[in-house]
Amino acid sequence: MGYRELVDKGADRTEIQSFLAQGEMATTTIRIPANLKATITEEASLSGMSFSAYIRQCAIQRLMTEADVSK
Repeated sequence: MGYRELVDKGADRTEIQSFLAQGEMATTTIRIPANLKATITEEASLSGMSFSAYIRQCAIQRLMTEADVSK
């Protein structure tokens, strides 16, 4: 079952977050401006996170917001 199926079936917030946080890690390359990367790295560091963890957290928060809107 995928993310969209969970949202469509009305899964609760905890179930969706669990789905998004589990699974194997995959390497992904993205191209962003250097100043954006530096800003994200600084914000992540201030939050006690790595760049990757911060990006994952942001993505999950965004997907959770979208899931809440679609209910």
